[in-house]
Amino acid sequence: MTLILTCAILWGVSSTVSQYVFQEKNVNAEWLTVVRLLLSGVLLLAFSYRKEKKYIWGIWKSRRDALSLTLFSILGMLSLQYTFLAGIQHGNAATATVLQFLGPALITCYLAIRSKQFPTLKEAGGVLLAILGTFFLATHGNVHSLSISGWALFWGLSSAIALAFYTLYPNKLLKKWGSTIVVGWGMLVGGLVLSLIHSPWNIQGQWSLSTYAGVMFIIILGTLVAFYFYLESLRYLSASETSLMSSAEPLSATFLSVIWLNVAFGVAEWIGTLCIVSTIFILSAKKKNIKEMSY
Repeated sequence: MTLILTCAILWGVSSTVSQYVFQEKNVNAEWLTVVRLLLSGVLLLAFSYRKEKKYIWGIWKSRRDALSLTLFSILGMLSLQYTFLAGIQHGNAATATVLQFLGPALITCYLAIRSKQFPTLKEAGGVLLAILGTFFLATHGNVHSLSISGWALFWGLSSAIALAFYTLYPNKLLKKWGSTIVVGWGMLVGGLVLSLIHSPWNIQGQWSLSTYAGVMFIIILGTLVAFYFYLESLRYLSASETSLMSSAEPLSATFLSVIWLNVAFGVAEWIGTLCIVSTIFILSAKKKNIKEMSY
């Protein structure tokens, strides 16, 4: 429990630090995504190599596994990382993090369609709460206007879709190769693909000691350490239990954004946040058979 709570808080703090370097230091979301993926991928694979040796290269020897890993790297890992950071850049850390937590509701809808079964009353209630929460976050309860920018809403919803794909797609790869190898390669390949569009050497922003500290926090504590804690927590807790504990992430991001960055968060936003976070508790029972990962 200590591991997953620490992990969730690190993710929440990392998203708020990302907002700081975007809005206060003018760091580019594309650049931060590239650097975060490349460095984290290399370090994770180096960690895996110490334990697995040449086994880490085996995933590329199977054409099917190589194709699945490539799709996961681009449509899962890269899409999740970029849409989330873009949502923060165009909005704020609190809203982007909460909107991303619509992912479990999307997973529930997808599984209901695939199994050709109507959602249970509990599942339907969770999805409706998620929709209601999105409405309050996006409009302040006023149907005639948006309280956040259109781009912030677009990237936030895109992040939720990416999270659903990221969670559901790599099940077979995870069972065969393990989390560290799959996520390590996913980060590295995703970073290499994005570097073709935005070079990691194309550095922008106002660089000072606080900028360097923020970026290093995001990469080391917000990515590597948090991911390691998440994997360790799965040794002691089920995936459904860790998903419940991870609800500390949007709450920590919201509190820190309000206290540190003075993000305006009124009654409507808090209602929306609580609605969406509550879906994690309602839908967690359905996740026991889903191998979950985290960013």
